[in-house]
Amino acid sequence: MKLLGIGSRIYHSEYGKGVITNVTSQHYWVTFIDNGLETIDLDSEFNIIEAADGDVDTVSFFEVQTSLVQILKKWSDVSEVVPIADKWKGGTMILQPADTSLQNKELPIDTFFHKITMVRDRLRVMEQRINSSNLDEQGKIDLQQYITRIYGSLTTFNVLFKSKSHQFVGQKGK
Repeated sequence: MKLLGIGSRIYHSEYGKGVITNVTSQHYWVTFIDNGLETIDLDSEFNIIEAADGDVDTVSFFEVQTSLVQILKKWSDVSEVVPIADKWKGGTMILQPADTSLQNKELPIDTFFHKITMVRDRLRVMEQRINSSNLDEQGKIDLQQYITRIYGSLTTFNVLFKSKSHQFVGQKGK
């Protein structure tokens, strides 16, 4: 079976007409006119409307991009744009004191979310600096355990993140 290249146009019985926008070792990523982005197996049943020329490298652009982002995160202080979950966009947090004579405090969720992502980014930088420091291994491990516990304390706010890959992860299995 010859792989179709990016830009190939196909017709799929379930999704309709689409264009292949990415190819991995197991899937085509196809943007369908009526159904948006879908992944389909390489051996799926579909008709080829027009095949794009060129060999396909099964290391996709997405995989290269993901690797590059991970390298940049690890070795730089640059923070990425982290999207808030759609359901919270434009929302408001209301802090209501138990004492009814006191006023509520309203805060845009976007502002709060920005502060949370800044904390996360600064923790990551601290973690990198600890790992590259001249501390002995036990000192690094001790500080890393504190950072892991801090991440665990912040998992409450994971509901705000659009993507699971951006969420806080604490200690697993405990």
